[in-house]
Amino acid sequence: MINDDTIVAIATAHGIGSISIVRLSGENSLSIALQISKISSLTPRNATLSKLYDNQNELIDEALLIYFKNPSSFTGEDIVEFQCHGGIAISNLVLESCIKQGARLANPGEFSKRAFLNGKIDLSQAQAISKMIEARSEDAVKLLARQLKGELSKFVEDIRKDLLFMLAYTEVTIDYAEEDLPADIFKQINTKLEAINIKLDNTLESSKRREGLIDGFKVAIIGKPNVGKSSLLNKLLNFNRAIVSDIAGTTRDTIEESVKIGTHIIKVVDTAGIRNSNDEIEKIGIKKSIEAINEADIIVALFDGSREFDNEDKQILELLENSDKEKIIVLTKSDLEIIFNISSLTLNTKHLTLNTKKDITPLIKQIETILNQNSSSDEITLISKQQVKEVEETLKYIKQAFTPLQTGELEFFAHHINEALTHISNITRPYEHSQMLDVMFGEFCLGK
Repeated sequence: MINDDTIVAIATAHGIGSISIVRLSGENSLSIALQISKISSLTPRNATLSKLYDNQNELIDEALLIYFKNPSSFTGEDIVEFQCHGGIAISNLVLESCIKQGARLANPGEFSKRAFLNGKIDLSQAQAISKMIEARSEDAVKLLARQLKGELSKFVEDIRKDLLFMLAYTEVTIDYAEEDLPADIFKQINTKLEAINIKLDNTLESSKRREGLIDGFKVAIIGKPNVGKSSLLNKLLNFNRAIVSDIAGTTRDTIEESVKIGTHIIKVVDTAGIRNSNDEIEKIGIKKSIEAINEADIIVALFDGSREFDNEDKQILELLENSDKEKIIVLTKSDLEIIFNISSLTLNTKHLTLNTKKDITPLIKQIETILNQNSSSDEITLISKQQVKEVEETLKYIKQAFTPLQTGELEFFAHHINEALTHISNITRPYEHSQMLDVMFGEFCLGK
């Protein structure tokens, strides 16, 4: 599918740098590049050094030109890249010259859209490209690189093949009952259905566990007032971001900052002290603290080691017991006499004893261990809410398909499988009914 118009855009981030890349895509890319460079030809995939001129024939820059002939390019169209000197002014002049020669400014994401429409990438790979730019950790980059290479595409394609197999045989049974079919065909279908059910269940579970890998894991610091939450945030950031005071309730709102731990950039949230309060502003802060707990991937709960367990600590404990998130328990103020009874915390979680104003290395190591456990896996991971939604819908119809298969209500079974096929295909490339017909008539030689 070749588009009629030629698009152009600056492919590198705006700002000062050593190189800026301006990219053309479309059927007139080569002719526009030749007009601007005033050279006679470009050899595909060879770098050519050339001067560049504007429409008034004035010299703009000297740049490297690389020509990618269709269909062997990212978009599947002719592409020319100008690798000019970095800087906003130079790249804008090259961009303007391309537009005056007949190109138009590309819309956001249009290069990737053309790659999809021309069959160079599928939707999962397009999303991987977008997410890779925003990746917050080295593990996220590696995961997205695997998806860009086609890991999720293959996962979806394998499921599609099995669902097409089920749908095709079911349609044959309904419409061509006189055909000779394998005796164990419904046993085969049931086996494939169970395997898909387990595979999708596992994928959803692992994806939700690793949800923070792409956008950055969130760590919430919680506790009653004056246990050292703000001191811990400042120590993690290595500068005084939060106000530290002996007055309980100093922090009235959540404070969010990013920090690198190991190979991960995480968002640390310092919350308002949780307690019963009549102060309306403080109550709003406490509500936000509880919201931060629900949104966090890891909860770091602080308890004052120099004081006995009290009702405010009990309130924190209840929040922890009702959460399924990863938890780290920290007894603070280790420079004072520790009188807090750790057995009061009915949680099967190891605890640390720290002075949050001094050495917090043990806490950092424990956070890093949890992050690594949630990151280092070869399991398929869904990288967007849209992908998660489509798998959830697929799984819903897969589970509903078991009953009509067992009762022999094949029309209902076919309906559920067709819906599952539609949703799983939305992750990569929409399903077309003709694909099922190809399996039916190609594999079974119907209509002899």
